[in-house]
Amino acid sequence: MTPITAPTGAFARPRRALPAFALAALALTGCGGDGSGGDGSQGKPGRSAEASATASSPEQAAFEAMLAKVAQPCSTTAEASSAPTGEAPSGPSDQRPTGPAGEESLAPGETPPDEPIEPGAPSEPAPQLSDRDQCASVQHEQRIIEALQAVPDPTPAKVRKSLNGLGYIDERIHGLKQDGRTTRFHLDLREQGGRLCEAGVAAGEQTDVTPCVAPAAGEFTVNEPEGA
Repeated sequence: MTPITAPTGAFARPRRALPAFALAALALTGCGGDGSGGDGSQGKPGRSAEASATASSPEQAAFEAMLAKVAQPCSTTAEASSAPTGEAPSGPSDQRPTGPAGEESLAPGETPPDEPIEPGAPSEPAPQLSDRDQCASVQHEQRIIEALQAVPDPTPAKVRKSLNGLGYIDERIHGLKQDGRTTRFHLDLREQGGRLCEAGVAAGEQTDVTPCVAPAAGEFTVNEPEGA
């Protein structure tokens, strides 16, 4: 680090009384300064501060713009799904009939169990994609399949190049692996709190891309996403 040195005119001279006009000049200079303190230590931010203020790189910004464009038709779907639906639909109830005292009664012809039935452990529901993610997945799958079907001998390098051409950046492409004459890959398409990812197989005319559910947060790894 370069040592900060004080300006020669400020401290190098021996202390002595200054005439009134010199004091006035110093006061005017201090009022009209840029707040740098004379040595630039508190002036405009340096290059590193300006760089850290940048939210994303041009590639990341272009990727986010592509995601927004692909999911644009899904905004109406998301709004419709969030609208109130009114009364809950009527249907068969999972509750068994109970008697006057609230005790469980048996249906006609049902044999009472020999032993009391213990309730099973509650199972956690499988993670699901939101309506917006489900809609966006269709848009992504169509454009990816169309592009990869036109790639002869789909090696990992060719698949990556094709995905880059569609706007998918390397940071979101995972698990590129050759499997015989095909190439498998995953895409991390999480945005705005979503969990969307895509699992693809580039195989010419048999190319297939299916949605998957990525972890809600944290680093994306190929073996973590669960089937949608």
